[in-house]
Amino acid sequence: MRWILFLSLAAALNLPVWSSPTEEVATPGLAERGLVSQIGTQLSAVKDKAGDQAAGLVEQAMGLLGVPYRRGGTSESTGFDCSGFVRHLYEKSVGQILPRRAIDQARATEIIDREELKPGDLVFFNTMRRAFSHVGIYVGDGKFIHAPRTGKSVNVEDMRSAYWQKRFNGARRVPLSGDNPKHENSN
Repeated sequence: MRWILFLSLAAALNLPVWSSPTEEVATPGLAERGLVSQIGTQLSAVKDKAGDQAAGLVEQAMGLLGVPYRRGGTSESTGFDCSGFVRHLYEKSVGQILPRRAIDQARATEIIDREELKPGDLVFFNTMRRAFSHVGIYVGDGKFIHAPRTGKSVNVEDMRSAYWQKRFNGARRVPLSGDNPKHENSN
């Protein structure tokens, strides 16, 4: 199970699993040690960019890779929908309770430009012919983690793919306690 988690995290962060293409697959112990080091380096970069809380949130999110999608789901034992996944992670990792629905999460958070995205920020998409119908957590390098849809599991996808670019609605940052979020009046 640990090996699968490392491979999933490596794929999500676009890290090579082995140090060279000629290294033999029969030595997973060496590959795992190298990958742990690379993941540690990546999480250090997340900490440098967005702080310890964001790194912890991303790390916990990666630990939920493979949890099945469940409409209305809010727990790792029974499954998540997109907003349930985001809400669960923010509550568990930083103690911040977000609204239950994606559109309400968008309204309750600070608007930021796509260029300002840092790991831990929220990304919203129009997947159901309405604004802010889907939400995920930005993990860096143009990728986000989310609970996609029925029949799928929590996974990482690239926001730069044609599908997600076309449906991108905006980016938000969860304000720290005491901050006043900027809201959009049109939504």
